[in-house]
Amino acid sequence: MGYILHLSKDKKFKKRIDASQPHQLKKRKNICTYLCASIMSQQLSTKVADVIYKRFIALYNGKEPTPQQILDTPFEKLRGIGLSNAKVGYVQNVARFEIEFGMDAKKLNKMSNEEVIDYLIVIKGVGRWTIEMLLMFALGREDVFAVDDLGIQNAMISLYKLDNSDKKTIKGRYAQAFKKWSRYRTYAWVHLWRWKDNTPIIKEKRPKEEIK
Repeated sequence: MGYILHLSKDKKFKKRIDASQPHQLKKRKNICTYLCASIMSQQLSTKVADVIYKRFIALYNGKEPTPQQILDTPFEKLRGIGLSNAKVGYVQNVARFEIEFGMDAKKLNKMSNEEVIDYLIVIKGVGRWTIEMLLMFALGREDVFAVDDLGIQNAMISLYKLDNSDKKTIKGRYAQAFKKWSRYRTYAWVHLWRWKDNTPIIKEKRPKEEIK
């Protein structure tokens, strides 16, 4: 894959790539359902998130629901699958936004990364980190990096042997790495996440400051 040669120019990062399997980004058609699943899984373990999502799909006979079906589902029925009051409201917000404004892949694919973020950030319950995950793992964008992710920050500190208390040096080292990785920063993010024994999917915990 082209990104491997590009990222291998960073000698420290090359070791991480050599020790990991190549990654191929996937594109998803149903952005609304993907975003709903992302909200459901926030602040939960992958195992618990999987259970809740399966219960959600079971409400609609095993098929991904339309936005209108989600809005027509009684609040308490959604609460019954294990969602908090807030998450039920957030899921409904996503469905309502899809109906009123649209968020299909065809529409979002015409936008730049920042335009997608600006477009979706207005949905209550959806923050920048969540949208960055969507850009990477639903729209297949190759040059996205969720820098606010604590796991990734720790991975970079470990990789470059940085002093955690020296914020100025850390910020400068990040900038150097981002410049080197430009064009393929999504793959860099994935490999860093794997290195920290995590799974590079939206179901991991998001930064707390994103909670609205």
